[in-house]
Amino acid sequence: MFGINTPELIIVAVVAVLVIGPQRLPEYVEKLKNLIREVRRMASGARETIKDEAGVDIDEIDWKKLDPRQYDPRRIIREALLDDDDVATLAAVKAAPAAAMASMLGKDAAAAEVPAAPGKTIERLAAGQAAPFDAEAT
Repeated sequence: MFGINTPELIIVAVVAVLVIGPQRLPEYVEKLKNLIREVRRMASGARETIKDEAGVDIDEIDWKKLDPRQYDPRRIIREALLDDDDVATLAAVKAAPAAAMASMLGKDAAAAEVPAAPGKTIERLAAGQAAPFDAEAT
């Protein structure tokens, strides 16, 4: 409750009793009781308004289904693009990519060659050569 544990709540209550005083304490307790009743009434009124307007009860909503943290865009796209038969193929591709690709193409897995990915050509500087510097780039 608001990051206040029990000992802190007791200390706050004791300080409130000392500040308010025993004469005015029943009056403030009655005000607190009325405030809690009003907040509960407003919360139930809001619940009823939502039920009337939206047609759904708040308790019936599956909040976990609406949690945005559960959505993985890669999984959603994969499920949208692949059929049920393709899911087994995808599992095989993850397990052994070259063999799975060969089986999909109708080739022997031993004869399957995976083409090399085009790599970047890295130009290395000679020993002692200064790196290029562009004064206008900084």
